[in-house]
Amino acid sequence: MNKNYYAILMAGGVGSRFWPVSTTDFPKQFHDMLGTGETLIQRTFSRLSKSIPAENIFILTNERYNDLVLSQLPEAQQRQVITEPAMRNTAPCILYASMKIQKENPDAVMVVAPSDHWIENEDAFIANLEQCFQACTKTDILMTLGIQPTFPNTGYGYIQYEKEQNAIKKVAQFTEKPDYTTAKDFLSKGNYLWNAGIFIWSASSIVAAFANLQKEMTALFKKGQSLYNTDQENDFIQSNYPLAENISIDYAILEKAENVYVLPATFDWNDLGTWGSLYDKLDKTPANNAVVNARVLTEDASGNMIRTSNDKIVVVDGLNDYIIVDKEEVLLIYPKKKEQDIKKVLKNVKDTYGEQYG
Repeated sequence: MNKNYYAILMAGGVGSRFWPVSTTDFPKQFHDMLGTGETLIQRTFSRLSKSIPAENIFILTNERYNDLVLSQLPEAQQRQVITEPAMRNTAPCILYASMKIQKENPDAVMVVAPSDHWIENEDAFIANLEQCFQACTKTDILMTLGIQPTFPNTGYGYIQYEKEQNAIKKVAQFTEKPDYTTAKDFLSKGNYLWNAGIFIWSASSIVAAFANLQKEMTALFKKGQSLYNTDQENDFIQSNYPLAENISIDYAILEKAENVYVLPATFDWNDLGTWGSLYDKLDKTPANNAVVNARVLTEDASGNMIRTSNDKIVVVDGLNDYIIVDKEEVLLIYPKKKEQDIKKVLKNVKDTYGEQYG
């Protein structure tokens, strides 16, 4: 296994569209969403450790989840958990982690990946990752893995690449979530991919890109360079991290840099962003319901996503295409077609009944 290979697992999000299972205290990456016996972060860690030494996999998360990470990933040491004292989007935490890794190993190449996505063909993922690692070891490029679109999804960002014969293609531009007509147009052109938020680069390339494009942020984190990977690091980060600009890696670097390339991925991928996307990935009953941790009796009911936390018996009659989720003090029965509004529902619940329900 290559000792220069590293990973940064992004595990700081709350996943509020998976409420009531995913909450601020216990977000979706720490749940067994698919009913497989493994939480999403455990599955992702295990997938990455097929090609990356386990001690080189760092987990970026909010400091409130530090103990949760360590309890779910017994292979990880405290040094591998990088905590943010404040929420500042993805650019500051990626720069901070990259500077730490570069100090530990100047020859490091790394993948930055979400901790809560679903990938079916893990061997294809590892092969794609190896191809990117090789390219980033040899050349000063920033890479991303793009997903072949299967329908005009308006919930994902898109990557347009320049049509060329090489397997690894130069990125022409990134587009934020488009409307349906634009997404259809993208698919018909044939050189657009979904942006899965999986990035690969050498530590030196990404730190150089920040130095070039985000001078203020680079200066802020450089002040602590001598303290990284020492006992003084935490005090420096507590004081200085909240001063960083709140900006995503896409806006800060990828949309501005000239050396961004994409490899069209050969694996199936799902961002597991909503109950509907989870429904799509689960096996279905003969009546076409997806069931996790429940014993179900249905009559004239199909297309439902049904989940309880303790094998409860659920009887459903005359309900189609609903999300039915039972969790201790909260029961959600909600139309699947309105799943994007669950964030608003959560806000109403917290405003009406208290923050403890979110």
